[in-house]
Amino acid sequence: MKSLSTSDYVVFFIYFIIVATYGIWVYRRKRHADATSKDYFLAEGSLTWWAIGASLIASNISAEQFVAMAGNGFTMGLAVSAYEWMAALTLVIVAVFFIPVYLKNKIFTMPQFLHQRYNSTVAMVMAVFWLLLYIVVNLTSILYLGAIAVNGISGINFTVCLVALAFFAVIITLGGMKVIGFTDVIQVFFLILGGLVTTYIAVSLVADHNGGKGVFDGIKLMASKANDHFHMILKKENPSFIDLPGLSVLLGGMWIVNLNYWGCNQYITQRALGANLKTARGGILFAAFLKLMMPLIVVLPGIAAYVLYKDHVFDNQAMNSLHENADKSYPVLLNLLPAGFKGLSFAALTAAVVASLAGKANSIATIFTLDIFKKLKPETPDYKLVTVGKITVVAAMIIGVVISPFLGIDKKGGFTFIQEYTGFFSPGIFAMFILGFFWKKTTSNAALFATIGGFAFSVFFKFLPKFVNLAFLYPFGFAKQVVQEDGVTKLYEIPFLDRMGFVFIICVIGMWIISMIDNARGITPEGFEVDRSMFKTSRSFAIGALIICGILVALYASLW
Repeated sequence: MKSLSTSDYVVFFIYFIIVATYGIWVYRRKRHADATSKDYFLAEGSLTWWAIGASLIASNISAEQFVAMAGNGFTMGLAVSAYEWMAALTLVIVAVFFIPVYLKNKIFTMPQFLHQRYNSTVAMVMAVFWLLLYIVVNLTSILYLGAIAVNGISGINFTVCLVALAFFAVIITLGGMKVIGFTDVIQVFFLILGGLVTTYIAVSLVADHNGGKGVFDGIKLMASKANDHFHMILKKENPSFIDLPGLSVLLGGMWIVNLNYWGCNQYITQRALGANLKTARGGILFAAFLKLMMPLIVVLPGIAAYVLYKDHVFDNQAMNSLHENADKSYPVLLNLLPAGFKGLSFAALTAAVVASLAGKANSIATIFTLDIFKKLKPETPDYKLVTVGKITVVAAMIIGVVISPFLGIDKKGGFTFIQEYTGFFSPGIFAMFILGFFWKKTTSNAALFATIGGFAFSVFFKFLPKFVNLAFLYPFGFAKQVVQEDGVTKLYEIPFLDRMGFVFIICVIGMWIISMIDNARGITPEGFEVDRSMFKTSRSFAIGALIICGILVALYASLW
């Protein structure tokens, strides 16, 4: 039933009051510092390790996971958890190797890194790329999927849901990074508590409808009734292989997805760039541990919904919704929850969406204000930069509300939509960053090749199957047979994760060749100073990292 009871609204209202009150308190307490742009955009020096870790997760976990990843759990099962579990290991790598370089060189934005390492042209091109990517792909997807979920749970008009989520996020974002960072701690509390409650009740429902009792019986029954949904590595015959192509999730493009997202992404690294190295690493390690439990919250409910769907537990309206769009599995599932618990889960979902929107909007404002507007008008005083940032937040959110219904996000599946279209940019960006970090001979011409060439090659490989028969790649697992809508025409499409791997290799080779040519012509770029001492970690961090690695090995060994 698409409605909320009085007790659900009470629970949600309590959540809203807590977040709003705490946000206002943080804003007023820190208001004296609002005149500086670095304080507003980065919360320089004021976020603790637990606030950084919580903010990383709150900004990352959104409708993309609650709605779209649950939808993938419905269709392909636990394999989609690779994005979450590989992210835990990636966060450790970022904390050890990436963050020290940023902090030692006083990097506050990703375009600033490109400006210092390469030149202003590369920085400006990528600033524009990032703005387009963040607004057209990320912000719109979060808004759209969040509105789908809220509409599916409450029955409130879709457009009203869209506008309300945007408005709530704007209110938080206008307070600056301090307000976002500290309110994210509350958001994560509701996100995890509500998410775990939803998972517990959903899995218990599977048990109840199959003669079992409790969550453990429910998991056993799910593994029995949907055994194909409990494997981490998919075979090429699996219909979902096009999205998760076998061992590529361990040895190929998944690394590019994660390292680019967690290490070269303003939206994420911004949380740690205002802290010292020990605090930043502690926050990132905390986020890595939280990442390990995310599949329990966002994937298992999707699998439970699949089993309940196969058992015809849902009403006809819900069954039709799931048949049309698997992304509706989480909202449909929430409608089975008892009054009060539904409100808690609704609050968790809203917390995830709003926190992610606020973080994304703040990053959009940071890049536009510090890397575009300030470069065009360098004489602008700090207090005016803060005003420009606030105007940018509102403008970006309005654009997102207007264009999100027209992008076909629901046709492809929200999570796949975000990953694939972000993947048009990721290989070139990651190649440019990784060589910029660790190879001093990398030149700005090489970086420009990765920026523009990476995108061009991604488009080339996307449309190549329409003109070239790629059947020869199929035996090696680098192509998937795709049946067109007419049921006759067959293409061998390259899975987008493999496509990203190919483009990354091309970008690295191209950058090496161009850099060597430039070096021979006497162009000697100034690389960052990197020494081994930068990458030393504390004993407690090393122990935490080893525990994460051990847990990951155990998970993949048991769920292969």
